[in-house]
Amino acid sequence: MSYFTQLLEGGYEAVHLLSDSKSGLRAIVGMHNTRLGPGLGGTRALATYASEEEAVADALRLARGMTYKAALAGVPHGGGKAVIMLPRGSFDREKIFESFGRAVESLGGRYITTEDSGTSPDDMEHVRRHTKYVVGLKERSGDPSPVTAYGVARAMEATAKHVFGSPDLKGLRVTVLGVGHVGMYLVKELHQRGAKVWVSDINPASVQHAVTQYGVTAVDADALHRMEADIYAPCALGGAINDTTLSLLNVKAVCGAANNQLLTSRHGEQLARRGILYVPDYAANAGGLINVAQEWAGYDRDKAYARTSLIFDTIDTVLTRAKESGLRPEQVADRMVEERLAG
Repeated sequence: MSYFTQLLEGGYEAVHLLSDSKSGLRAIVGMHNTRLGPGLGGTRALATYASEEEAVADALRLARGMTYKAALAGVPHGGGKAVIMLPRGSFDREKIFESFGRAVESLGGRYITTEDSGTSPDDMEHVRRHTKYVVGLKERSGDPSPVTAYGVARAMEATAKHVFGSPDLKGLRVTVLGVGHVGMYLVKELHQRGAKVWVSDINPASVQHAVTQYGVTAVDADALHRMEADIYAPCALGGAINDTTLSLLNVKAVCGAANNQLLTSRHGEQLARRGILYVPDYAANAGGLINVAQEWAGYDRDKAYARTSLIFDTIDTVLTRAKESGLRPEQVADRMVEERLAG
């Protein structure tokens, strides 16, 4: 499929291919819908893309998710997302991100960047040397992961209210796939709320830290998917709900921090047929976006957490409307977004 076909069929505004021969920068910025404000979304930096086409598809898919996340969270921004294809050999990371900063500046404010998978506040410090269109900075809001995790915990409380009759997570069995930045903070939130937690991650050190710090139980990914539990929280990369994993799940609900948890919409239908409640990922994990949007407006930590706490109300509304209409929660959330974009 050509790039123009992808843009037209997906309702995208633009895709920017940005490069610099001196630093080795190869970056893609996808822009979906900026009707509600400039695009705001993180930069994903990975060396694992098999092709340029795969990287572009990832940037576009993530940009669309940011449009929906921002609209449902009520922040005045649109959908933008960046992907950096890191060199597979040795490279100067500082120069890569400085070059990326110049590239972001060239877009004239249509896109504001921040951290995402594979990037950190340190990287954003390099970016800021050459553009003002960057948030998630150390002396301002910093790493958005704790706020994202707090929002997911609030989403879980709303989920528990609908599935188990109470928002109290104490004693609930929660399985967490991925204990990186957000996943680890989510484990902390769950520990504080008295949930029983099992974790899995490809990084043994992260798993051991979660076990030591929060007393969780470590299992391998296959065992995690097969476990009988109350809530499954995908917190790694996208596509966690797929043909392989879906048939293994033995949970009442899925509510996690990862973006694009459903590999396809078909997997949402299959979860519903199996009686597993799926909480739309972009509704649950909006805390990080809310946090950096607050930074762009003028950072106030209390305001950021107060607005993130309202994720409970958003999820409560989505699940109530889903029950009343007979639609799946992700269908209800999509309709709510489309109404806001049309208005």
